[in-house]
Amino acid sequence: MMCLESLKVVDAATLFAGPLAATMLADFGADVVKIEHPRRGDPSRGHGASKNGVGLVWKQLGRNKRPIGVDLSAGEGQAVARALLADADVLIENFRPGTLERWNLGPEVLHEINPRLVIARVTAFGQFGPRSNEPGFGTLAEAMSGFAAMTGEPDGPPTLPPLALADGIAGLATAFAIMVALGQRESTGRGQVVDLAIIEPILMMLGAQITTYDALGTVPRRTGNRSDNNAPRNIYRTRDDRWLAVSTSAQSIAERVMTLVGRPDLVEQPWFASGYGRVQHVDEVDGAVAEWIADRDAATVIEAFTEAQAAISPVYDIADIFGDPQYKALETIVRLPDPDLGTVAMQNVLFRLSQTPGAIRWAGRAPGADTDAVLGSLGFSDEQIRTWREAGVVA
Repeated sequence: MMCLESLKVVDAATLFAGPLAATMLADFGADVVKIEHPRRGDPSRGHGASKNGVGLVWKQLGRNKRPIGVDLSAGEGQAVARALLADADVLIENFRPGTLERWNLGPEVLHEINPRLVIARVTAFGQFGPRSNEPGFGTLAEAMSGFAAMTGEPDGPPTLPPLALADGIAGLATAFAIMVALGQRESTGRGQVVDLAIIEPILMMLGAQITTYDALGTVPRRTGNRSDNNAPRNIYRTRDDRWLAVSTSAQSIAERVMTLVGRPDLVEQPWFASGYGRVQHVDEVDGAVAEWIADRDAATVIEAFTEAQAAISPVYDIADIFGDPQYKALETIVRLPDPDLGTVAMQNVLFRLSQTPGAIRWAGRAPGADTDAVLGSLGFSDEQIRTWREAGVVA
């Protein structure tokens, strides 16, 4: 038995944050019905690389979901949505505030139909405030949160991540928020609205910058691969032109690293006793590590760090990840049969549960693959479905 297999989720969101939250729930057994526009589909189907015309991003993001094509702006599509949500546990949507209300699918209407429904509303700026009705994506959250301002080299421009970082963090936060709301429902019997603004979770992940600015007026600066919290912490080039990452967040690790690279004298300095103190002498500390690593091949460095029980890792690209023995041991990469591509590889479920583990049952399906089955289970006749399909209401 999978721990969420009794959960019915309707995913009406697009692109990444909301749909990723639904994927997390689906991985642990939730029955996720994915609503897509009957003609356009989810935009994630066209993002990134494709093979034989099939979007590869969708294969992972759409896994374990049953896609149906329904036009929610049409009255008939709204009737389908109300029927679908009458006994659902969760609705995930990311339309601009007021859109569901305009379609007669707002929380008041839906909670009258189904008081137990948890409604997760995932938008760039939240449901209220001066920017709430503006369009927005994770990129704006990466800019507004301070992430871009503190990322990059000290003499370079602010740097955005080359991936949907804010959306990914927001997706995980949304999945957590949904489970919190479901937990509360156990005691009250009633669902509630989750209002998640994508600009907020990434801000939380950046640490105590709000508290620090309020207390000290300190604005985080760009430090490249160095850290403002501890040293040495950087990416170092070896003699054979490999890049290695070293972190010394724990005091004991910092002491081992400096002893290993031949500078135990620095360990004896009073300022060495804290990460902040080491940051004040980062050029000396970091330089010693960089010089020692630059004189040796990567294999020698990794072996020495491992023997010293110091934290180190090669900088991987995806080809390295496929060959790494630790990822293999964790079964991080799985390969599935797929009707479109024959087989498809993707990342496994995000964590392991000892009693009720998750599983990927299928990769993302074709648009509308489950429309007839889902609408039929709601009591709509084949003739009605055919009429709606001819009118473009469903696909």
